[in-house]
Amino acid sequence: MLERLDYIKLAPRRVLDAGSGPGRDARALGSRYRAAEVLALDYALPMLPRPGRLERWLRRGVMPLCGDFARLPLASQSVELIWSNMALHWVNDPLAAFREFERVLGAEGLVMFSTLGPDTLKELRAALSGTRVHAFIDMHDLGDMLVAAGLTSPVMDMELVQIDYASGAQLLADLRSSGQTNARADRARGLRGRDDLKALRDAPLRASYEVVYGHAWKRASAASAVKTVRVFKRIP
Repeated sequence: MLERLDYIKLAPRRVLDAGSGPGRDARALGSRYRAAEVLALDYALPMLPRPGRLERWLRRGVMPLCGDFARLPLASQSVELIWSNMALHWVNDPLAAFREFERVLGAEGLVMFSTLGPDTLKELRAALSGTRVHAFIDMHDLGDMLVAAGLTSPVMDMELVQIDYASGAQLLADLRSSGQTNARADRARGLRGRDDLKALRDAPLRASYEVVYGHAWKRASAASAVKTVRVFKRIP
């Protein structure tokens, strides 16, 4: 993701890291764009810095925010770059998020993101069946959503990463340690049979990750040339 910025001429005054998590990307973006203010937004409040670390974030020019992609606590046309690395697959409605991205993005601003595609964890999905593994959106559908949200010149591509595990238990441990748990509202609440679970844990298992990359631009308009003074907006 960061390497892709090498090919784009952009000097943003304000950057939004949408789905910042612990802020690694936000700090990297702050180092790349030293004159820019970086807003690190995450829906999960515990992911953002506690008071002891907040001062360090602020000294680096990073402002933490807790908020929802579908209702960003930002004024329209208040940022020039929106960055979202491995976060959009947690969103119920990516189109609503893209519409919010378009709203807060300034003229000729850029949205750049990565997420997971439908071949992700297909082996685990086949082994568990039902609603125990997330379903992921095809990159072509995400490209259509970018256009529907009012963004222009979308570019989509993907790469497939595969990891072979000696046992399913190792894969499940990796998923848990990285926070990739099942958040589906329709997920099965009951336990699988003990024999089935033991077979999954003991058997070798390949894990595929379809990594989808996309970017698109905000259209230029006469109205968007007006300087935005207000950055944050109040949400009831």
